[in-house]
Amino acid sequence: MGGKSVAPTADGLNPLARLLISLGVFFILVGLLLLIRPRFSLFKLPGDILVKKKNLTFYFPLATSLLLSFLFTLILNLILWLKR
Repeated sequence: MGGKSVAPTADGLNPLARLLISLGVFFILVGLLLLIRPRFSLFKLPGDILVKKKNLTFYFPLATSLLLSFLFTLILNLILWLKR
């Protein structure tokens, strides 16, 4: 049952190690964001839509969705750029 070994990349890191390090950095950044969140209201931006009626509350986080999409695009492009 000899498994296929994965050759290290030019910088000496195994691709799995690179993925785990990237995920660790991502989770550290998310953790820091959650720490500063009480001072920085991420989920109540000016472009978010909130409709309150007598028996209905509708919330559509339009600006938050756009901001998160932009941030995730930047992060993923940075990761892909670093993998080149």
